[in-house]
Order: sequence, then C-alpha cells, then structure tokens
Amino acid sequence: MPATFVVVPLWQGSVSARAMSHADGAIAIQGDLPSASTLIVEVPVEAGDSLGTGVRRYSALRRVRERTEEALAGVPDWALTIGGDCSASLAAVAHASRRTGGDLAVLWLDAHPDLNTPESSPSGGFGGMTLRAIAGEGAEGLALDETTRVDPARLVLGGIRAVDDGEQRFIDEHGITVLTVDDLSDPTVVIGALERTGAANVFVHVDLDVLDPSALAGLSYPMPFGVDAAALAALLRAVAAHFPLAGAAIAGFAPGSGDAASNDLPTILRLVGALTAGERAARENAARQADAI
Repeated sequence: MPATFVVVPLWQGSVSARAMSHADGAIAIQGDLPSASTLIVEVPVEAGDSLGTGVRRYSALRRVRERTEEALAGVPDWALTIGGDCSASLAAVAHASRRTGGDLAVLWLDAHPDLNTPESSPSGGFGGMTLRAIAGEGAEGLALDETTRVDPARLVLGGIRAVDDGEQRFIDEHGITVLTVDDLSDPTVVIGALERTGAANVFVHVDLDVLDPSALAGLSYPMPFGVDAAALAALLRAVAAHFPLAGAAIAGFAPGSGDAASNDLPTILRLVGALTAGERAARENAARQADAI
C-alpha cells in the first residue's frame, strides 16, 4: 500500500526564535500532499510547561506524542511523518518499532545528532533530545520504553556538523556510526552502514538542516557545508529501494513567509518523492522476486 502522510505541525520542541514557523512549514508542505492519504494531528496552541522535567514545553510535547500515536495506530502500512520540528519523529519511530517487532534501524540525517538529555542539554529544547529519547533515555513520558526503543547500535547518523559534549560522549560510548556529508553523496556507504546494524527494516529521519543552506532558505538552524539537495534525493531513493521502509519523517521546515515557503517547496517535495518512489520500487522488486519463486 502507498504511504500515509501524517502531518504534525509541532513547534514546541524547538527553542529557535523561529520556532513557531515550524508549524507553518508543516502546513505549507501539507498543501501539496494528496488529501485522501493525509492525516493531520492537532497540536495545542499553548506552549506548555516543563513540569520539572528539564524539558521546555514538556506538557505540550507529551500531548502531541499521544495524539500522533493515536493517528498512527490507524495507518494500515508505513507512514511519512511531516513535522514540525524533529520532536515529531518520536511517535513515528515508536510506531515503526511496533510494526517491525523492534527489528529496526534509524538513519538520522541532521546537522545535529539530537542526543542530549535534560541534564546535558544546553537549551532544554526537546528537538535536541529526540534521538536520545528514541534510544530510551530522557524524560519519563517521552523516552521510548523497552518495547519500542532503538538500540544505539542500530542508529546511523549522517551529515551532523554541530555536536555538544554530552552527545559526543554518548556517540563514543556506544560506537554509533557517524557518516560525513561527503559519505551521504555515496548511497553505497550509507546502505553498507545500515546493513551492518543487522536490522531488516529502516526508519529514515530527515531534518532539512542536513542540507546546505544554499539549497533551502527556510531553516531555523542553518549550518554551512551541508549536503546538496540532488545528492540527498538520490540517497533517499536508494535507501528506500534497498530496504523495507518502516517509516520516515521530514522535519525542520521553518519558512519566513508564504512566498519563501513557495520557493522552498519544490526541493522538499523532491525529497518526499524520493522516499515514496524508492519505496514503490522496493515493493515492485519484492513482488517480482515472489513471482519468480
């Protein structure tokens, strides 16, 4: 079955001055998605409270996680989640992990590893803690439990260019695979890294700041020396054709205006198309192999 698009206009995980623009970005992308295959998760208007967790806007983030999981529970096959900030990937990975019985690797394409905890985070923003929560560590109610967490050995980071000390310690302690921007231009390198995790299924997370700022204007955390848009699209197409996608997410679009969003949307939709086209190719290949048996 084709992908279901789950739009989560979540902004509360970002601490950027442009945080609320992440909601605008998700809605802008939604306008070009097929309405019959798109679900929209309602995000609270209020910022939310930390409730002593060390996570800014924790209460809103917790509510959005619950609402997103409810939406995903009705999805018959894999889902492409559209954020919002990176926090939108939390429920999406949990859903993919359940679907695969935990046989899941996560390819995290981002300028930042998002591996902080409330104790190590310099900002308290959950967007910078999302992958650590996916690995099962962090604030109660956000960190994935033993049934859905992804082992650090099955995390592959690509394109990171800004790492906090606590994140680097976690990477080093667990021997997490880190691929450079140049590595992302060679899909065989990325596919090889994912194969070495031993997982049969892959979740692909794309924070758009993995791109070079010259490729996209609507970034709340632009980081120079990112990957080229054409190279990223080719990589996504190759990964989706090689592995069964258990899910995917695109996050981090923060346009400055409606006109600016329109200028960036062709690049983003190219990435959406790469994920869905690659997934279709994988299914067609599997069907041909089954017919040949």
